[in-house]
Amino acid sequence: MSENVDNLVLEHLKRFQAGQDRIENTLRELVVRVGHVETELAHMHTELAHIHSVIAEQSVRLDRLASRLERVETRLDLVTP
Repeated sequence: MSENVDNLVLEHLKRFQAGQDRIENTLRELVVRVGHVETELAHMHTELAHIHSVIAEQSVRLDRLASRLERVETRLDLVTP
């Protein structure tokens, strides 16, 4: 009888161990996946910063063009008060 109980406990322990192994494997996989997500997010932040830089540069260029156009209009007396 004691041997049956020992075997039953051993079987339960084996099942618990198998379940724990599956959980550990899943956790390892999730850690790797989260690492990839973090890396991609960092790349997206870099790209977004670059886009902001390009937009700011275009804004400066547009402001300069507007200023030049105003000067041309003033010189040609195209500006109406």
